[in-house]
Amino acid sequence: MNWPQNVTIKEVGPRDGLQNEKAFIPTEDKIAWINQLSETGLNHIEITSFVNPKWIPALSDAVAVATGITRAKGVTYSALVPNQQGLERAFAANIDEVAVFMSSSETHNLKNINKSIDQTFPILKAIVQDSITAGKQTRGYVSTVFGCPYEGKVDIEQVVRVSESLFEMGIDELSLGDTIGVANPKQVVQVLEVLLKRFPPEKLAMHFHDTRGTALANILVSLDMGITTFDSSIGGLGGCPYAPGASGNVATDDLIYMLHEMEIQTGINQEKLLNASRFIQEKIGKPLPSRSLQVACSTVG
Repeated sequence: MNWPQNVTIKEVGPRDGLQNEKAFIPTEDKIAWINQLSETGLNHIEITSFVNPKWIPALSDAVAVATGITRAKGVTYSALVPNQQGLERAFAANIDEVAVFMSSSETHNLKNINKSIDQTFPILKAIVQDSITAGKQTRGYVSTVFGCPYEGKVDIEQVVRVSESLFEMGIDELSLGDTIGVANPKQVVQVLEVLLKRFPPEKLAMHFHDTRGTALANILVSLDMGITTFDSSIGGLGGCPYAPGASGNVATDDLIYMLHEMEIQTGINQEKLLNASRFIQEKIGKPLPSRSLQVACSTVG
């Protein structure tokens, strides 16, 4: 297999990880946690979402978090933005990167955004173009690439259509999401064989959830196909409010362990990362699924 020398990890725990938690993490704890993450060597952290607070109460303090953190040099601070109202809040909070999102399956898009796919395109186009004008980096998320909780298998041509539309808007990077954690390595290869004929690998990131324990295996085959950017969530936090049964993203802790043992560089300090995992695990008040965190906690003292 073809292993790269370096991989970029994009930490999504503060947004994707916390959005599905029932317990509200105090704003000061979120800020302290993100400040810890900023010192680990991560160069990209998705810190919150500027959705309407009534839809995602766990992230209702988005502006306070974004303006309260201590920004580290060389770190991009990103946030999810669903509409123009959210974009205004993101600009006020001086977010470095604006991330837009939609699904490749019609039903999940309706459940998640309350609009059809075709109705979503012009809204996201305006957000992306306004962000570019403001000098912000832009990122697109496509959900349910490998399967939908409502429709099952998703037609690859539908994934291509949504992806092409997002790139035509001007996004810098596209993150391909296995929202409910159903992907397997063979399927990942089949999907990437289609997409890599249309888009360069450096423009794509993979976003695997570990619902069925296949996330690391899916990352391995993605690496072999030339993908070197991956989203992950510290401790394995997360899940989608509109994808019943979906567990968290692949744990950053476990991904870093695997890559470093393979002598693939990430620039991330594993000890500092585990300390940040312990911190948020304590604040949430329940064990997180990261295997590396479980080992570290069992060997302390």
